[in-house]
Amino acid sequence: MSKAKDVKGRGKSVKDVELRLVSELMKNSRRSDRELAKTIGVSQPTVSRAVKRLEKEGYIQEYTIIPNFVKLGYRILALTFVKLKQPLDGQEIDRARKIAKDAIKTGPFEVAMLERGIGLDCDGVFLSYHVDYTAHVKFLEWLRQFEFLKIDEIRTFLVNLEDEVRYRPLTFSLLSQHIHKTELGK
Repeated sequence: MSKAKDVKGRGKSVKDVELRLVSELMKNSRRSDRELAKTIGVSQPTVSRAVKRLEKEGYIQEYTIIPNFVKLGYRILALTFVKLKQPLDGQEIDRARKIAKDAIKTGPFEVAMLERGIGLDCDGVFLSYHVDYTAHVKFLEWLRQFEFLKIDEIRTFLVNLEDEVRYRPLTFSLLSQHIHKTELGK
């Protein structure tokens, strides 16, 4: 095994072995430490220590699966872009966080991601899955009820998950390859 080099530019440095490990876990997180060790060419204890470090430092946030959403009953993937009339102040941000936290606790919440950002003349984006268009409309109504958000405009891009023409469904395999090739110089 060659000496591990550190990869900079991602907060704290990450060793190339750890990047390969993250890359492999992104492809399939169900593999045992022994299988992962064999794949990346290190010992099983090295993998176990690396996984613990990556979890502790927040590089690995959770282990999950990517289900077949259609088989689960979801027919629509929505990217909902929100433009606010004015930026939220600190209290409004805290209130929005509390509402999101409460929504997650109290019932089915179809939002997979909510982030602030820039682009398309918008301030934020929701990524959500819905069983049908009616459920998506109810989600938009729920979103509009919060007057303190001062929503100026909501724009949505809907993806029909049942469409026979699919280009690249959600997966982390390609991103895993990108991490492996670009950061390790392969």
